[in-house]
Amino acid sequence: MRIRRTSRLLVPAVAALAALSLTACENGTGTEDEGASTPASSVTTQPQGSGKPTTGSDTGTGSGTGTGTGSTAKPADGTSAKPGTAPAADGDPNAPENRVLCNGSNTKVTAQPVPRPLNHMLLTVTNTGSKVCDLTYYPVLRFDEMQWAPTAAKETQPQAVTTLAPGESGYAGVLLAAADGSGDGGATAEKLTVAFQGRTPNSDGGASATPPLPAEGVYYDSSLTVTYWQRDMDDALAW
Repeated sequence: MRIRRTSRLLVPAVAALAALSLTACENGTGTEDEGASTPASSVTTQPQGSGKPTTGSDTGTGSGTGTGTGSTAKPADGTSAKPGTAPAADGDPNAPENRVLCNGSNTKVTAQPVPRPLNHMLLTVTNTGSKVCDLTYYPVLRFDEMQWAPTAAKETQPQAVTTLAPGESGYAGVLLAAADGSGDGGATAEKLTVAFQGRTPNSDGGASATPPLPAEGVYYDSSLTVTYWQRDMDDALAW
């Protein structure tokens, strides 16, 4: 009687275990999942639209180093330079603003009668200064205490102002007397004063010069005429 009761109890227990096993197989878990852990994902999910990658550091963001300020570059001498502008003329000795007038304070003046043309004298002005100087218009001559100034031969006016660099010379020719004796009021001068003109005709150009004359003096008459200042000696004596 005891044996049968035990058998009856075992049969329902076995049936119950079988039912549990079948249920586990049907839901796909099975006994293999017991104690297993889900591997952790290495990907960090970011909200959509954040614009950042989901892994790694923020590389390749394109921050750039160009500021785009548009500042003007400076030349090596430290002065600011604007595109399209010409260099300043400060270093150009021939620029008009850097030149001075030639006069008795920055030149050496000589006066020498010449054999040809007849009755002519040559004035030579040499720049002894440190700057380029301009010989403007023509020399204003005065022999001794004469009360009039000789006229200038208009046909000898050059195309441009005669400009002398330091050490260079300019020239003017002087017709002292008419070769045919037609002049009047002749006299022999022992002193000559050469005056210089400024930037406008007959204006004061600065200190005068008193070049020495030959010991016997220089004869002149009413035909006394001068040329404009010339760059070339031959041009000064060609009229």
